[in-house]
Amino acid sequence: MDENYCRRESGAGISSALVFKTQMPSISLHKGAARQESFGCSSRSELMSLVQVYHWVEMRTKMRIMGFRGTVIKPLNEEAAAELGAELLGEATIFIVGGGCLVLEYWRHQAQQRHKEEEQRAAWDAMQDEVGRLALALEALQAQVQAAPAHSALEELQAQMREVRAQLCAPDPPATPQAASACKVQESAQA
Repeated sequence: MDENYCRRESGAGISSALVFKTQMPSISLHKGAARQESFGCSSRSELMSLVQVYHWVEMRTKMRIMGFRGTVIKPLNEEAAAELGAELLGEATIFIVGGGCLVLEYWRHQAQQRHKEEEQRAAWDAMQDEVGRLALALEALQAQVQAAPAHSALEELQAQMREVRAQLCAPDPPATPQAASACKVQESAQA
C-alpha cells in the first residue's frame, strides 16, 4: 500500500472521529434540555408526543413477540417520557452525525477513485499515442529502407573498383612496364 494513501485514510478517520467527539457535548446539552422544562413549549410537547408514539410501538412489538395480544399499553409519565426523549434525541444525534460522516467518507472515496481512474486513463491514452507515433516512425524507416537501392554501398564500391581495374588492365598497349606488372598482380589477386 502507498504510504500517502495510509496517511490520507488515517487523516479521514481521525477527522470523522473528531467531528463525532465534538458532537458529544452538544448531545449532552440537548439531553439536559429535553429533561428540563427549558427545551421550549412547542418543541417539548412535540418531543413528548413522539416519545409516547415510540413507547407505544416499542411496547406493542414486545408484547406481540411475547405472545400477548390486545393488551392495553399505558402512556409514560412526564418524567419517564422526558428521560426517554432525551435518550432518543441523543441517539438520533449520534446516528445523524455518524451517518453524515459515513456519507462524506463515501463521497470522498468515490472522488479519489474517479481521480485515480482519470489518471490511469490519461496515462493509457498517452501510452497509446506514443505507440502510434513509434509505429509511424517505423513505417517511415521501412519505406526508406525499401526505397534505397538494392545494392549496398560496399557492393557499389566493389563494382566501381572492378570497373577501374578493368580500365587499367585494358588490352591497350601498356604505356610503361610498371602498369603491365600492376595489371598482372591485380589479376592474380582477383583469381
